[in-house]
Amino acid sequence: MADQERTEDLAQLLARLKAEYGVNETEIARRIGTGVSTVNSWANRTRGGKRGPNREKLRALAEAYPKFTEEEIFRAAGRESPGPLNTDAEARIIELYRNLTAEQQRAKEIEMRALGEMNRTGQ
Repeated sequence: MADQERTEDLAQLLARLKAEYGVNETEIARRIGTGVSTVNSWANRTRGGKRGPNREKLRALAEAYPKFTEEEIFRAAGRESPGPLNTDAEARIIELYRNLTAEQQRAKEIEMRALGEMNRTGQ
């Protein structure tokens, strides 16, 4: 089963999720704050099709249906799951940022914004 999970696409995962929780696409859409037609398009496509859900919707799916991990959902969508951020890591990042010049801080903000946008759009 673990090997099957590695190759599962989002449509297959959604079918499994619907069976596990006894929900339909309307309920999934309501719980993650998106349109039914959006969930329907995810449920009826395979990898390599149109762009799938953004990271916020994938995270919402994991939060709404905790029997399915964020990593599992992201993998099925063909996306890398975001790394964890804890308070220690956050403090280290802030300390590094404080040591930069104002110009370097602006450059890092632009870079981080671009990376975040890439993650949101799946590019």
